Amino acid sequence: MLSNIGVPGLILILVLALIIFGPKKLPEIGRAFGQTLKEFKKSTRELADDVMPDIDEDKKKLTK
Repeated sequence: MLSNIGVPGLILILVLALIIFGPKKLPEIGRAFGQTLKEFKKSTRELADDVMPDIDEDKKKLTK
């Protein structure tokens, strides 16, 4: 989905964000987005770490 945006589309989105939110608010929004993305990745990693041992155990049972 995001691969279809391209450079001109990305520039348009950034210009619209600058117009809508203004230059003072834009860094705050970017920082909040970065923190949200960091938390999402952390949660995803934790979930994968919790599930992987169970998956490995199931694979061992199936191969026996």
